[in-house]
Amino acid sequence: MNAVLIAVIVMIVLSLCRLNVVLSLFIGALVGGLTAHMSLADTISYFTAGIGDGAEVALSYALLGGFAALISYSGITDYFVERIIRMIKQDSTVKTRVWTKVVIVVSLLILACMSQNILPIHIAFIPIVIPPLLSLFNELKLDRRMIAVVLTFGLCFPYTLLPFGFGHIFHEIIKKGFDQANYAIQFDDIWKAMLIPSMGFVFGLVTGIFLYRKPRDYRQSASETFEVKEISRYTVFVTIFAIVTTFIVQLLTESMIFGALAGILIFFLFRVYDWKTLDNELVSGIKIMAYIGVVMLTANGFANVMNHSGQVESLVHGMVNITNGDKSLSIIFMLIAGLIITLGIGSSFATIPIIAALFIPFGQQIGLSPLALISIIGTAGALGDAGSPASDSTLGPTAGLNMDGQHDHIWDTCVPTFMLFNIPLLVFGYIAAMVL
Repeated sequence: MNAVLIAVIVMIVLSLCRLNVVLSLFIGALVGGLTAHMSLADTISYFTAGIGDGAEVALSYALLGGFAALISYSGITDYFVERIIRMIKQDSTVKTRVWTKVVIVVSLLILACMSQNILPIHIAFIPIVIPPLLSLFNELKLDRRMIAVVLTFGLCFPYTLLPFGFGHIFHEIIKKGFDQANYAIQFDDIWKAMLIPSMGFVFGLVTGIFLYRKPRDYRQSASETFEVKEISRYTVFVTIFAIVTTFIVQLLTESMIFGALAGILIFFLFRVYDWKTLDNELVSGIKIMAYIGVVMLTANGFANVMNHSGQVESLVHGMVNITNGDKSLSIIFMLIAGLIITLGIGSSFATIPIIAALFIPFGQQIGLSPLALISIIGTAGALGDAGSPASDSTLGPTAGLNMDGQHDHIWDTCVPTFMLFNIPLLVFGYIAAMVL
């Protein structure tokens, strides 16, 4: 059996058995490397080398966690959440609670979508916005799996379809893959080819909201009482200024690290609280988000081992050779290959260059049109981003929703998003490739 396939299966099975994701990725990488007849020393060497590629992302997440902790300590988000909860308690009618849920879901959906295109900050908003809302979610008995689905949709759907922000980067990577294969396509053709596949995300979102619409009980922790301290106008001003500055600096520098640092420095320089208190809160926040950074570092090590195993190409060739040139079956196998690779790597953006070099010449051989080939490569790359234990599209929502330890990364984020998004994406991607 193919080493990449074995590695991904091992990683997923161990994760489903509730073994820590970091350990699952590490064991999967070792198993995959050894199965590919790499020496133990080479496997560890490639794994270690790959870790370095994720250092910037890991540091970004850690600093964002610290920044989020400072915002939370300021009390501004708790203040507004407490007011909403008090309003619900005063007018505790079914209509009020339903409308509050609708406003929350729609607002988070819009914010998540904007984070990919209009204001490309990716998951940076999650540790700032979600943790203060947990007490409100608990009061409304809102199923957090629904919120995980909504957030993951907003992190994935926009970049697959819209050529703006991260979507522009994703489409550029697809275009570059075709350029390197000396296959001429128009950049504007990419969003047209991805229109049908992207509807798989919409179908999954609607299904998820319907599926998880029923109330779900969560315990209200002692820290989530509704006695919120009053905050001064100066504190509100400094907090809002820090948030706005973070977003502006990130957009100007295209770096989450400098964006987070700018926001953190404002809290210290404007001396809303003494430096010792702020430092303690900063360290606490860094610890919370640092785990995501460790997972991303491990995922990069896993991906590097798979890339150097020489088994990715054989996986794709092995799948397409089974089809004997049958168009329908070939499309299915190419999509499944993309799903397997992205599940292991955890990045749709990193998957495109790998599969484009293999899929384009094969697609030409079986007579696929340019639009059909674009839809296959775009869909195969996007498949697995939702549902992968190592993807920031699932790690981000979990980091916010599990702040009180009541949201499991695998069973409450990865499994629901995998089922709701990847299966429809497979179906709609197949339809697009057949009709275009």
